[in-house]
Formats: sequence, structure tokens, C-alpha cells
Amino acid sequence: MKYRAMSVLTAVSLLTGITCLQAQETMTVDEIVTKANHTAYYGGDDGKARVHMVITDKLGRTRERDFTILRKDLQDGGEQKFYVYFNDPSDVRKMVYMVWKHIGSDDDRWLYLPALDLVRRVAASDRRSSFVGSHFVYEDVSGRSIEEDTHTLEETTDEFFKIKNVPKDPSIVEFSYYYIWIDKENFMPVKAEYYNKQDTLYRKVEALQVEDIQGIPTVTKSQVTDIEAGGNTVSTFSEVQYNVGIDESIFTERYLRRPPREWIR
Repeated sequence: MKYRAMSVLTAVSLLTGITCLQAQETMTVDEIVTKANHTAYYGGDDGKARVHMVITDKLGRTRERDFTILRKDLQDGGEQKFYVYFNDPSDVRKMVYMVWKHIGSDDDRWLYLPALDLVRRVAASDRRSSFVGSHFVYEDVSGRSIEEDTHTLEETTDEFFKIKNVPKDPSIVEFSYYYIWIDKENFMPVKAEYYNKQDTLYRKVEALQVEDIQGIPTVTKSQVTDIEAGGNTVSTFSEVQYNVGIDESIFTERYLRRPPREWIR
């Protein structure tokens, strides 16, 4: 009886695996990209994490950043809000970066500079600029809208979907196109390579470590490499939690100057 039960379970498992593979094969490229975007940026209804960032320049010199990131989804796969509070070092402590992510229009971004007691709007034209001196850009925090690019399925292997992404408006970005490798098992984007106007690879983003947290695939270590100028930035995520009940009121200008202590400790 035990053997028979095991055989039935094995058969069900095999059938489930075959069904999943068949579903993957019939997905359109836009469906793949949409699912990958959801996996990367919409885990749970909200989330928080501590981030330790190490920035290494082309000469091997390093700087570090420690911050807390909060996220609130207003709509699954749609509008989101992000709040980033810098804990250390002293030159960035108490600085806050906030994003209201929109679908179909430019995101709203604010940066609070405590040394000047100044709230500054981050212009849409600056979203591809360096994020606090790192090799990440502002747009990396909340993600690039999938509607801004045209997607083509370039290759399918046993492990990955390789997608080519071409900006619909190339005048507002520094890249000509980029490739993304998406894990077929969990639909997590694990690598991106950016090519400049001269068709040369100049920037690479990689998920160095992916873990299952509360049943949600989560990047816990990532790296951006500047191939053109040299140097890289590694971000390590800890204390990751989902569905913690973050109040939407936190994502307002009031909390740029008065950070919510209960969430950033």
C-alpha cells in the first residue's frame, strides 16, 4: 500500500511537471516578462529589508552604505510606493529616498537631504543616474516599467528565457538595448546585460543569491558591474519580511523629515 501511494504521488508529480513545462512553452514573451516583473518586484502585499551595500571603484577602493527599504503595493502588478532610509555612514545618515511608482506615466521621486533640510524632487531625466554614488541607478530601486521597452524572446534553454529589450524612446536612456535572463523555474530575473549606442556591453546586473522567504523567491545578494569604467557594487539583503502591514501614510512627504522609527530600526 505504501509503495502504491508513493507511485501515485510520483505520477502526479511528473504530470504536474509536464503541465508546467507545457504552460511555459505556450507563454508569449509579454506574459513571460510580466510574470518576471511580478516575481522581482511584487512579492507579498508589502515588504521590508535591511540592505548593506559595498561600492568598489576601479582602483579597488571601497565605500559602504546601510539602509532600510520599505515597499507597499497599491495594486498587484500596478502602482507601488517605496521608502528608503539611510542608516549609515554619517555622510548619508537620515537621508531618505521615496518613490511613487506609476504605470503608464513617469514615477514620482523625492530625495531628502538632512544636511540641508531640503526635499528635492528627482527628475524623470535623472532616473538613470547613480544611486547614492553606487553603480546602481535610481530606476533599479523600483524597477523599470515593462511598458517602456519592446520585448523579444531571443533564446530558450532548459534553465532560462533570454529576453531582448529595446527602449521605445531611446533618446531618454543611455543604453541601446539590454538582455535579461529569467529563471524558468521561478521566473526570477537573474542577469541583465546592457549595450550602449556603439553596440558594446558596458553594464551587467546579476542576482548572486536567491532564497525562498515566506514561500517567495527573493534576491538576497546582487551585483552591478561597470564594465566600461570599472568597479562594481554588491548589495546584500537581510531581515527580509513580507506582508508586515506597512501603512500607506508612511510614503508621504511628512515622513521624509520624520522617519517612521518603528519600521527602520
